[in-house]
Amino acid sequence: MAEIRALIVDDEPLARRGVRQLLAAHPDIVVVGECRNGREALRAFDAVAPDLVFLDVQMPGLDGFGVVRERAGRRMPFLVFVTAFDEFAVRAFEAHALDYLVKPLSQSRFDATIRRVRERLGLVEASELAARLAALLSADAGRRNGRPGPGAGERRIAVPTATGRLLLDPAEIDWIEARDYYAGIHAGGQRHLVRESLASLEQRLDPSEFVRVHRSALVRLDRIRELHAGSDGDSVAILLDGTQVPVSRRRRERLNASLRLHSR
Repeated sequence: MAEIRALIVDDEPLARRGVRQLLAAHPDIVVVGECRNGREALRAFDAVAPDLVFLDVQMPGLDGFGVVRERAGRRMPFLVFVTAFDEFAVRAFEAHALDYLVKPLSQSRFDATIRRVRERLGLVEASELAARLAALLSADAGRRNGRPGPGAGERRIAVPTATGRLLLDPAEIDWIEARDYYAGIHAGGQRHLVRESLASLEQRLDPSEFVRVHRSALVRLDRIRELHAGSDGDSVAILLDGTQVPVSRRRRERLNASLRLHSR
């Protein structure tokens, strides 16, 4: 399994340090950030795309449960609630937490939680792999039988959520950006993070509808309103909603050709 990106959210520096120390025994888990409150956590969810969040229940301002409420309907990493009291356990699991840890944290109990995290992430990755293989096999079977298989533009993309998976139709997608080991899919005014490379998504999507405009950006052609050329040779694609997506110099001609074909 690839490395697990963890975010630590707690208003107490000693508590954050304690979680870091416990994580030292697990080299496959990389701490990508620390937050002191719920508002910082919400910003970090999008900025660093964690797989796992150790979330303190009681924090000034926006508490742990408030973070879950604010994040409703958007991509949620796996949650492990951490608190000095056990009275919030039921609410934690109602919020779809993977586990609930009571301070002071012991190494053995912490290690049991990490094992659960690995198992759950393994199930998610296996499910996504199975879905991709099924789509490829279906397309291959269609070609061998003389029928066009389901086109790349017809394959829905599974996006993990706190309660399961959201299936995105490519027709809903505006553009996709690369974010380290993830891709950020922009659709309907929201950004959904998936653990898949931009190159992999490009292969799955219909090339007559989507074009790679930058090493870190893939755009749906019918979402482009205009193309502005820059003085440095690079360009900017302006989307229907006003979003500006960079277009690299070496990909500009291909984009222009694709736009001409698409407008016929």
